[in-house]
Amino acid sequence: MIGTDVIVAFVTLFILFIVLGFYGKYWRRGDLNHVHEWSLAGRKLGTTLVFFLIGADLYTAYSFVAIPSGVFAKGSLYFFAIPYVMLTFGVALVTMPRLWTLARENGYITASDFVKDRFGSPTLAIMIAITGIVAELPYIALQIVGMQSVLTVMLAGTANSQIVEEISLLIAFIILAAFTYTSGLRGATLTAVFKDILIWVTVIVVIIAVPISIGGFGNAFSQVKPSYVTLSSSLVPAYGTLILGSALALYLYPHAINGVLSSESAQKLRKSTALLPLYGVGLAVLALMGILVFAVPNAMHFLSGFPESSRGILVVPSLILFTMPGWFSGIALLGIFVGGLVPAAIMAMAQANLLTRNIIKEFKPNLKDSSEIRITKISSTVFKFIALGFVFVVPATYAISLQLLGGVLIAQILPAVLFGLYVKSLKKVPLIAGLLVGIGSGIYMVESANSFGTLTVSLFSTPFGPIYIAVISLAINLAIAFGGSYVASKIQARFKQV
Repeated sequence: MIGTDVIVAFVTLFILFIVLGFYGKYWRRGDLNHVHEWSLAGRKLGTTLVFFLIGADLYTAYSFVAIPSGVFAKGSLYFFAIPYVMLTFGVALVTMPRLWTLARENGYITASDFVKDRFGSPTLAIMIAITGIVAELPYIALQIVGMQSVLTVMLAGTANSQIVEEISLLIAFIILAAFTYTSGLRGATLTAVFKDILIWVTVIVVIIAVPISIGGFGNAFSQVKPSYVTLSSSLVPAYGTLILGSALALYLYPHAINGVLSSESAQKLRKSTALLPLYGVGLAVLALMGILVFAVPNAMHFLSGFPESSRGILVVPSLILFTMPGWFSGIALLGIFVGGLVPAAIMAMAQANLLTRNIIKEFKPNLKDSSEIRITKISSTVFKFIALGFVFVVPATYAISLQLLGGVLIAQILPAVLFGLYVKSLKKVPLIAGLLVGIGSGIYMVESANSFGTLTVSLFSTPFGPIYIAVISLAINLAIAFGGSYVASKIQARFKQV
């Protein structure tokens, strides 16, 4: 069982986290009965705050366990995460300031608001909203999986540990729902700064202290197979397409766009985005933890007591617990734990905005502002507990599996959202057709790659090697969207001549 000092540090900092969440209601006061004030913090966040908020949005509890888990289980393929985040911010610098400008000028809260206005198609906007909501749900569930990994390590050897774990998660989400309902994005922003400070302190201390304690990186790398250090030529297509597909998809998630639109200005958004590759450095350190753990006998012995399928997500918490002083372990583990709560809050808010503004209001256009914000707040709470219930009911591996599918789905809104910002020739009907075919083909390929059983892989075998399915389905989608728009333009021009 863990020491009292770990518990004391963890609980003390969690109380501070709660205080910050509820204090958000009074910070930079605004009328939280308006959606843009509640879910976008009044669009008043500066460079530093957007940096922390989007960092908290994109570098989550699941990131803290998923990449090291992949490296621990599979080796060097999972180092794709490092170049992918660098490419992601290049995509963001080109597209997000443009989206922010249009959103400020026209009062957009979601990407679907932009799509409806840009293409004059409520149908396309609703489809994109549904896609975003569905793709976001397993993402929230994965934050809970990351939080579970912390509790699993902390409660190991405790009587009735599973019951205690579930009660702890339930209490944490009740608190999260309460301060999100009252404080909106302001509370999420303050807790994001707190969470990111803890994460950065943890990453810096661990990457210095652990190699020193184990005799250097060389000792850790000597414990692993060559596949952990070098990538086989057969996996190069998978590596390249995972980088490309992940980079194109990340800023399409509703929570990422929600963070972008909270910025005070396009210029400040550019500055914060230019600083975000710093998180890529942190992610590289996290990936190395999937190898460092092999040189920590106590941690490896601890991990051997769990089923092989669940060891990966416990790598970082166990590495910290068996190499750091108890008080620091409490700080670090709390950082990972709230690293799930903060993005879960923002994700649920983004889902609620899509549901209310882009689905419900399409069928009830005269919905009053007071009703809109009430429905948005309530649905945000509901989405949190749907994800929590899902994790309670099904094994964590199912949540991870569905996230593979979620990444394929969210990539399909790229033609309308990102290309729609710049390409004037795109038409709504080909975009609708491309979206449907992209989603349908993506689902089929994911099922086929997994022999229509449990989802475990997101790569599809081709003559060129395994390729990330999101890239293939997106290519089909783009071909239909651009090809169909070209044909439609030609037909339209011919009719005008006649």
